[in-house]
Amino acid sequence: MHHIVLRRSGSKYFFVYASALLVLACAIYLCFLEEKSISLVYYSLFFDIFLVKLLLRKAVNKESVVIMPGFGVQLETHYMSGEVIRSFVPVDKILKPVLLECVTPVTCYWTLSLIVCDESEMVLVFKNMRPPIKMLVHVWKALCAATDNKEETCTVQSR
Repeated sequence: MHHIVLRRSGSKYFFVYASALLVLACAIYLCFLEEKSISLVYYSLFFDIFLVKLLLRKAVNKESVVIMPGFGVQLETHYMSGEVIRSFVPVDKILKPVLLECVTPVTCYWTLSLIVCDESEMVLVFKNMRPPIKMLVHVWKALCAATDNKEETCTVQSR
């Protein structure tokens, strides 16, 4: 079992909560100093709750790979909301695990994918996170061993 846990930086959460507090503070100012209706505070409070839920809804907490030799590979994505999405790939459908180098105009990073029989696209092992290559090689070797691929036939490919 391999877990990749996201190191949380407080900057995203600070921005979300600071913007919600700013909206609430403006509503309280208008209510008490400008003598507007109290319902404005209630509406802004509901808007703040909606804003926080919307922005933090799909934040990924952890991604896991559970390798079960002889059975298959289970991929898990754990969200901050508590939701867990799991997918299972049987070992007899996995043709080969591959490490790919992805190049964009801004950055270059490595991904781990599975070439699966009867699928038009490769299955990404870590869909949301980009672990370092040292971690990916370790998981890749475990996948090669579990799928009975020799490391000589499992090669690192660049794109």
